[in-house]
Amino acid sequence: MSRSAKKDIFGVKPVKANLLDKATLEKALEHIHPTHVFFTTWMKGSSEEENILLNSSLVANLLDTVRKKRSVKHVTLVTGLKHYLGPFESYVSEGKLPETPLREDQPRLSFPNFYYAQEDELFAAAEKDGFTWNVHRPHTVIGNAVGNLMNMGTTSAVYASICKEHNLPFIFPGSKAQWEGSSDVTDAKILAKQIIWATQTPLTNNKAFNILNGDVFRWSWLWKQIAEWFRIEYEGFQNQIRPLEKTLEGKEALWTEMAQKFNLVGADLNKVSSAWHTDLDLGRPIEVITDITNSRSLGFKEFYNTKKSFISLFEKLKLDKVIP
Repeated sequence: MSRSAKKDIFGVKPVKANLLDKATLEKALEHIHPTHVFFTTWMKGSSEEENILLNSSLVANLLDTVRKKRSVKHVTLVTGLKHYLGPFESYVSEGKLPETPLREDQPRLSFPNFYYAQEDELFAAAEKDGFTWNVHRPHTVIGNAVGNLMNMGTTSAVYASICKEHNLPFIFPGSKAQWEGSSDVTDAKILAKQIIWATQTPLTNNKAFNILNGDVFRWSWLWKQIAEWFRIEYEGFQNQIRPLEKTLEGKEALWTEMAQKFNLVGADLNKVSSAWHTDLDLGRPIEVITDITNSRSLGFKEFYNTKKSFISLFEKLKLDKVIP
């Protein structure tokens, strides 16, 4: 279900609906009686208070709508590491920095956080309606979702393509801690596998799980790997953060020209990249690694190679004419 109801995904029956409009939501789901609900969307407001209002409403409206059907057995909610790091506005810049590796049993932070509001709507509905639930908390998700508001993989590919076309250095936009410290990411495919595994494993009911590829890397290594794939020169951290949002500022016309030259599917730089979120991830003042012992101890043994996650995404974006 989405507002666009894309019809080009094999095996998926699209449902067009707006989660903020309960009337159209009820109409869209009139003849649908779901047993499992997988909630993976969010909206960005102008403040965390607005994020809380918007995103708790998305969850509440959907669960209120399916309640009367009495068909739902399990609900999955996907959030992320801002559960531990704080919302966009504070984002580990205020107060005590969290202890890493990040673990599911760490207490909630004192900051307002729309992830907490979504969880609370889920927990309340589960208690009222008797379904089981899971919450999945990936780190940066790497996958093919052009236009997604939190899309480091596609953003880095678009940036690297601009650098290659105009002979510019591929500049690491983040902090010293991120450049030198350990990190991890989550391939969209391993996230999907953990979600399905959890719905089929009774011991996982009513639990939250971190989810990662399973390997650990340093950006000082991975940034070089990305540059080598695009055959461009790169610059690592050099004494200060150099935000990608500022680097790409004013490059909209360059991307439009590239889109026309190479017959790309997206000519709007701001719709194929999300520099602001890449800056948030890579600008953290601490290394961020995540513990996944809980799911592994219950039998989830999947593993993905992070370099392969990025490279396979780049190959797909090139095949789909998103990048040259």
